Amino acid sequence: MRMDLLSLIQQPIQTDLATFISRFNASLEHSDGLLSMALEHIKQRGGKRMRPILILLLAKNYGTITDAAHHAAVGLELLHTASLVHDDVVDESSERRGQSSVNATYNNKVAVLVGDYILSTALLHVAYTQSDYIINSLAQLGRTLSKGEILQLTNIQNEEISEEVYYQVIEQKTAALFETCAAVAAKAAGASNESIEAARKFGRDLGTIFQIRDDIFDYYDSREIGKPTGNDMAEGKLTLPVIHALHVTADPEMLKLGKKVKKGNISPEEIATLVAFTKANGGIEYAEQRMNEYRISALQFIDNEVKDPDIRAALIAYIDFVIKRKS
Repeated sequence: MRMDLLSLIQQPIQTDLATFISRFNASLEHSDGLLSMALEHIKQRGGKRMRPILILLLAKNYGTITDAAHHAAVGLELLHTASLVHDDVVDESSERRGQSSVNATYNNKVAVLVGDYILSTALLHVAYTQSDYIINSLAQLGRTLSKGEILQLTNIQNEEISEEVYYQVIEQKTAALFETCAAVAAKAAGASNESIEAARKFGRDLGTIFQIRDDIFDYYDSREIGKPTGNDMAEGKLTLPVIHALHVTADPEMLKLGKKVKKGNISPEEIATLVAFTKANGGIEYAEQRMNEYRISALQFIDNEVKDPDIRAALIAYIDFVIKRKS
């Protein structure tokens, strides 16, 4: 099923996706020894290229996939890659997508500098678009992603357990990236301002679904996912399933554990207790319900804005893949 959905998603843009992968990989090549090794390490992660695919599909929906759209796709994926390299330093993560992180393989100094190099390369590619809109979009996105990280750090130190703040963090991190990809794609294809804003909201819905699904993973142990159960809690983060369970039950003992998560002094045994409590009190079901609400909103965009049957099928499969993915 998974591969069937991926094939359906990629079908209308196979040639352009191959062009993107070639350009992206070329952007991560360098002759210098250490930098070359670090960039090669990052390239080996691969990934499903969900954000560039979104750009290519929406650009094709609104017109043609221009050279500007290709450079925007490379630039935005490079910005995302740089942010992950820097995030691993901030979070002191030793692993990314089942692979050793750059900071763990080399050290924090190398990781920060490599992240800076990739970010500069992203700026170069968006400059190639010769579009003020696309250049401004990437610059604003960089600021928003940084604000999101700072908000998340601030929220860890805040004792309040808030679903509202949870969504604010998503809006400034995962959702911001997807919505920028969608808006830039529409702009590169010459879409109207109204369509660009509709695409932006579609991207925001997709990004929110993506992050909620990612957060649900934290309640299950799987090497495929690449992180152990309760990893977010171990890092001081309370995500949607546990926030909901704590709010609906108001269980004083579990609320104490929630506050211990935020203070960073919770034990693995206590995390296991909180995970089990979340599952037993509808946390996972609530998060899945919220994902479905965003799915309905995203499908409305397809109904209103997408006419080509192949692109319609690809975007519907895209939504379903994000919801059903296992990693």
